[in-house]
Amino acid sequence: MGSDALDIHTLLGMGPMAPVANPYPLYKRMRDETPVLETRHTMDTSVAGNERTVIITRYEDVKSVIADNETFGSDIVNRTMGVVMGPTIVGMNGREHLKHRTLITPSMTPRALKGDDFPGLIREIADEYIDRFIDDGATDLHENFFFHFPLTVFVSVLGIPADDVDMVHRTACDLCLVSSAPEKGLAASEKLLGYFTPIIERRREELGEDVISKLIRSEVDGENLSDFEIVSFLRLLVLAGAETTNHLLGSCFYQLVQNDELMEEIRADRSLIPTLIAETMRWESPISTVMRESLVDTEIAGVPIEKGVAVNCHIGSANRDERQFKDPDSFILHRDDNDHISFGFGRHYCAGSHLAKLEAEIGINAILDRLEDIKPQEGEAYDVIGFAFRGPDRLPVTFRKA
Repeated sequence: MGSDALDIHTLLGMGPMAPVANPYPLYKRMRDETPVLETRHTMDTSVAGNERTVIITRYEDVKSVIADNETFGSDIVNRTMGVVMGPTIVGMNGREHLKHRTLITPSMTPRALKGDDFPGLIREIADEYIDRFIDDGATDLHENFFFHFPLTVFVSVLGIPADDVDMVHRTACDLCLVSSAPEKGLAASEKLLGYFTPIIERRREELGEDVISKLIRSEVDGENLSDFEIVSFLRLLVLAGAETTNHLLGSCFYQLVQNDELMEEIRADRSLIPTLIAETMRWESPISTVMRESLVDTEIAGVPIEKGVAVNCHIGSANRDERQFKDPDSFILHRDDNDHISFGFGRHYCAGSHLAKLEAEIGINAILDRLEDIKPQEGEAYDVIGFAFRGPDRLPVTFRKA
């Protein structure tokens, strides 16, 4: 569904997993005409208890709001997605957020996860997935690589069975349905609680060096995390971590397979892959929206915002704002103004950003090393879709074995 058939109220009502193809003309109209738009209540904001909700779409406004933790708080996240996620760091404010971030961030660095051999482990996982289709000459890269590869990396650091990757990932995705299909969202939450709790209990009896064991050992104000707090963090990890890298990889190759010059430039100079990743993050932010709420009476772009207003910050629109980026709808590899905010900004900057970029870089290199002549399959449709999460839903290609 394209933006010509939408208004923002309809789009919000469709839920965060809506399969919208190109909402950017709609976002441009909003940036130009109503950069602070009052929206109808969604289930999320009704559950949270906010009487008024606005959506903001300009880069300067979005960046200012997510950077200002004194004026805009994150607790609304734990009152909305927290219904299925449980209490997580993304919904904490002030000292509570600082305590948990100090606890979690060091354990999310690549070296802390698996030591100096971690990049080798990631490459080994990438090669295992490529081995499954490399002799076929054709595959759906989304279904057979992007969707599974990032979470398999997480599974390796969590110490849970690799055979459970698909179930855990699909169940985590269902968490996002809590606003549009509450029963499915709540069922997914309970399923992951029932899955992770016995694993945590067994790990308490025999601690290792995996992430779950490190969380069990961790203390906040002298107290260990409860099983429920650990499950809440794991739900966040498998959803945000896997879905971010999945969509990032998909959008990178969406560009590469359609642009022969771009593909050849990247193949010839692999040092450009981090630049490719950065421009992809700007062009199609894998996670497009984050929620905040005003803690005091304030204003955004001259619009009065009283205390307690829910603020939907549209990162995807901000990253396409022509006030910040030249020719923002075009994918420009050598962009000199790429200050994107896809990983957030300030205190809530994504704690797993280094891991996501490392996974993406190794995954891209693995595919380019082993597959030549990667082209879209003729007659097969594919596109970048989504509202809150955006990426290709499929990417059918042909190739030669390198």
